Amino acid sequence: MPKTIAFLGIGVMGAPMALNLQQNGYPVIVWNRSAASSYLAKVAAAGVPIAATIAEAVQGADYIFSCVSDVPDVKAVLLGDTGVVHFAKPHALVIDFSTIGPTAAQDVAKTLETKQLRFLDAPVSGGDIGAKNGTLTIMVGGDRSDFDEAKPYLEAMGKNIYHCGPVGSGQAVKLCNQVLCAIHMVALCEAIALAQTQGIDPNLMIDVCQTGAAGSWAIANLGRKITAADFRPGFMVKHILKDLRLVNENLADLPLPGLAIAQQKFQDTAQLADALEQGTQAMFRTYDSLIKIDSQST
Repeated sequence: MPKTIAFLGIGVMGAPMALNLQQNGYPVIVWNRSAASSYLAKVAAAGVPIAATIAEAVQGADYIFSCVSDVPDVKAVLLGDTGVVHFAKPHALVIDFSTIGPTAAQDVAKTLETKQLRFLDAPVSGGDIGAKNGTLTIMVGGDRSDFDEAKPYLEAMGKNIYHCGPVGSGQAVKLCNQVLCAIHMVALCEAIALAQTQGIDPNLMIDVCQTGAAGSWAIANLGRKITAADFRPGFMVKHILKDLRLVNENLADLPLPGLAIAQQKFQDTAQLADALEQGTQAMFRTYDSLIKIDSQST
């Protein structure tokens, strides 16, 4: 019989990931906390079955995928009173795509193990663009044999799939990724601001700089969103702030001054109207206001 998949959490990332599984021929049933979600409606319109409860979604499922926001959300969905741990069949493989940090991933794995459930932490990178195109980078922690078993399903959603080590290792690599993303956004905003003050078309700067040593995913995918004042979310400001909180919780005594600057810039951004729900490129709004203030003073 074909293996069945339950996908829990149908948001900006989960919806296209579930659709990619369906389009690759895998039987999927989905559940979302909000039944009124527009993302859930899009998945339903594609013919994917919708479960009313977690229990309905996971009962009999061989693989259970989850993609939600923060540590409390993951623990509620997987371990809560109505969570996966109470309804999944023994030996099902639970794979969580959320970013929750190594410690939380290890805690979840230990609790699931008491019910004979296997677990992989598998945070992703690539934003909504990568989720839609099936080109996500997926960083996986857990047993190697479980990783090998899950890899064909992961390849339906991602292009770069890495086994990073035991449970929690995927989360550890993802935190490194988020440090890079946060600091790249500072660099991108400052380069665009500098181009503007020097009388250079920022789009020209993007064209030139993305072909050389300064090229990055941020400049290629978010640079023109900034110049077009398009702050619609691929990855929200509130989510990068959550991820940077997790980085700090796992830092011990390691000083990371670049991270501190990026975190402060995102905190400043969060104070602007509607910015928490905007994409991380909304950081430029803080620079844009500074440029306007500077031009007015001169």
